[in-house]
Amino acid sequence: MLTALSFYDGAVDGEFGTGTRSAVKLWQESLGVEEDGVVQAGDIIFVPALPTRIALDSDKVVRGGVLGGGEAVVHGLPQSPAFTVAVTDAQSALMPTGTRVEITGPEGDPWVGFVVDQSANDQDGITIELAGTDNALICADRCDTIPVTGQVLLSSRIVTVEPVTGLTVPSAALLTKADGTIAVIDENYIEHAVTIITSARGMSVIEGVQSDLMVRVPVNGG
Repeated sequence: MLTALSFYDGAVDGEFGTGTRSAVKLWQESLGVEEDGVVQAGDIIFVPALPTRIALDSDKVVRGGVLGGGEAVVHGLPQSPAFTVAVTDAQSALMPTGTRVEITGPEGDPWVGFVVDQSANDQDGITIELAGTDNALICADRCDTIPVTGQVLLSSRIVTVEPVTGLTVPSAALLTKADGTIAVIDENYIEHAVTIITSARGMSVIEGVQSDLMVRVPVNGG
């Protein structure tokens, strides 16, 4: 470790000599701790991979407590915190897999998660599990802003309908043909096949025609 951090440039021979002691002092100086050249038990925690998250066992490490030595007091935690949303049954129906959830981190960072699973919880509701895009971490390189123990409540916004932009026409102008295709009729009574992207409040966003096309809207079924 000392070699990898450029504090030691001698032979890595397993011996703790004067060169190693000097390297330890440089390492301690970089950490802002006492530079005594001694590595005490507990000064270093070995983990299988980085980045990682660790927490002390709060049942064993308490103010005024006594440890006899050899106790396992450090827990290795998942690389990323678990992000969940508690909702009602009715709300969960509006959040299928892939639904986007915009989250505000503890320091105001904008994060994005997506629904990956749902399960019943003890409060007769539904717990929604979130994950990042392509299994990336929702909190990315800002996971260190979330405490490693306990729960943290973060502001979030569930996007049940994704914003859509495009050519908008009255839904009444859409003609459903016998084969199931959709068309609009221009001012010269010529049909143009279109694809509906989304519809709401009597309007539809479509693809397949130019934005300057004038379409006819039937009046009283005529």
